[in-house]
Amino acid sequence: MSTTDTASPETPPASKVVTGLGDKVYDNHSCEVIADAGEGAQKAGQGFGTLSAKMGNGAWTVEIIPAEIEPPPRTPGSTSGVRIRIGQNKVTNMGDQASLAIAFNEQVLLSRHRVGALTDDAVIMIESKWATHSNDKIVGEWNTAMEEMSDKDYRWIYVPLEEETLKVVKNPKLGKNMFALGILCWIYDRDVQIAKDQIAATFKHKPQEVTDNNHKLLENGVEWAKQNLDFRFRVPATPSDEELVVMNGNEALAMGAVSAGIEVCAMYPITPASSLSHYLAKVYDRFGGIVHQAEDEIAAIGVALGASYAGKTAMTVTSGPGLALKTEFIGLAVMTETPLVVVDVQRGGPSTGLPTKVEQSDLLAVLYGQPGDAPKVVMAPSTIPQCFEIMVEARRVAEEYRTPVFILSDANLATGVTPFPRPKLDVETVASEPDQSAAPEGAHPYAWDPETGKSPRYIPGQRGGEHTVTGLNHDENSVVVYDPQTNQFTHNMRSKKIATFAKTLAPIELHGADEGDLLLIGWGSTRGSIEEAVDRARAEGLAVSSMHLTYLSPLEPGIAEACARFKRIISVELNYADGSDDLDHVEPDRRIGQMATILRAQLLINVESWGNVPGAPLRPNFLLEDIIKRYIPKG
Repeated sequence: MSTTDTASPETPPASKVVTGLGDKVYDNHSCEVIADAGEGAQKAGQGFGTLSAKMGNGAWTVEIIPAEIEPPPRTPGSTSGVRIRIGQNKVTNMGDQASLAIAFNEQVLLSRHRVGALTDDAVIMIESKWATHSNDKIVGEWNTAMEEMSDKDYRWIYVPLEEETLKVVKNPKLGKNMFALGILCWIYDRDVQIAKDQIAATFKHKPQEVTDNNHKLLENGVEWAKQNLDFRFRVPATPSDEELVVMNGNEALAMGAVSAGIEVCAMYPITPASSLSHYLAKVYDRFGGIVHQAEDEIAAIGVALGASYAGKTAMTVTSGPGLALKTEFIGLAVMTETPLVVVDVQRGGPSTGLPTKVEQSDLLAVLYGQPGDAPKVVMAPSTIPQCFEIMVEARRVAEEYRTPVFILSDANLATGVTPFPRPKLDVETVASEPDQSAAPEGAHPYAWDPETGKSPRYIPGQRGGEHTVTGLNHDENSVVVYDPQTNQFTHNMRSKKIATFAKTLAPIELHGADEGDLLLIGWGSTRGSIEEAVDRARAEGLAVSSMHLTYLSPLEPGIAEACARFKRIISVELNYADGSDDLDHVEPDRRIGQMATILRAQLLINVESWGNVPGAPLRPNFLLEDIIKRYIPKG
């Protein structure tokens, strides 16, 4: 164990490290646990985030996931782990850079160094075995990596992770993570008993020896840190008056589906959406629900659409490549006016793209990816609590307006863990049983109200409501017709439904003042970072505000009026736009971000477009320095 000013390939003597950092209190603090895939760094990191949340801290986690299932070990591409940010109060994003990292080898650390994930003086706790390994090739890799990282003033602490783990278990891969968790518990003054309870819950289906060993490793990690470290990073909790729950966005979406009374989820496994259906599969049967794993994405939406047609509003879950395969059935749902909820957990594209990385690039595909005119409702949750709430709204809207409703989540929300007040369930939000009473005499299956575009929903077996459905254009009796007047009318009715729903939406709200020099517009999971950046800017006296959109089709009212009160408007998105490195000198015909495209086309407002695809969440300080301060009007 040791600390040095610069990287060194030599293992220092075993003595208490001297960092000079001491015992300090922070408003918030960020750390990372990183390892090769399969070494349990994600379990340790998410466990630490959940533990902190249960103690009353604000918390946000971001998983670091390799694209391959079993990448070659000891390579930068094998990096797996978690960024954890905890605070005395609410935390809404991953923050800027981590000030502490526990790395199981130098190669995974190197990958984080290369993307600027760590502060220049971060405390680096790294496995000590690699510096003096018997394999010369490994020592050479160590030396090369250390040389590359020597441009930073990292504080190095060498930790005998494997040596200590082998004192408890024979396979160090099955224990280093719990030893590391113990170290974090000491550094951040965490409640070890809560950590033990979490471990027991995780391994409750394993032999007791597994739980006992992990408890011992946790305790040993705490004791090692106590004996060898001279610093602690304390982030006191601010206990909430409300009962809190701790979960990630996919779990929140799943619980929201249960709360909404959605009884069928048809899916095909795809990253990063799969864990939503995994969670549902564990609990759905307790609420009368069914998870159907289909043979492919096309079959999955077909099953969901069939279930909805039969009277049980259903959902399907996917991500970008799966969305592409569902295109034809989405169009069928629009034409037949069958209620359907589609959850798209966005990831990097195009094609298979970046399966484990965050992006917001599916908006235009959702809006315009089907042949012909296919209007639908599109919503984008921006927080993990909203992931829960939005499912209730999605089911209600799908049924009331007989339309597909899309939920655009993303990988940042999907895997991020945060605490929030336990939702209060309302029986009124649960889907009621289909009305199977006889239809009125002379009823039509598509009896459109010319003022609203809405029509009653008749399901198979409902006397008097019998009809056939088809993907072809049809009249109010569901009879196939090709005449131009009916075709125009039915298109008008399907569009009018969306316009009718738009009239029910509340005006958009701003974060910050109602007028000023600069307005940032965002959607989805970027809310936390944008609003924190705006708060920092306003604290410095800058006249900047932000607007965050939840309804993307139709748009919320009041957007154009709000924009008119600002000198400059910039849309900030995690999808690609030309010229984002210099908005003051851009080509007039450049490609712009997807939300900026929508706002310009529909509202005719001068929205500038900043769009980037880093494969990672936005950092508040980047937004502050590289967008707000750079582009806010001067004078």
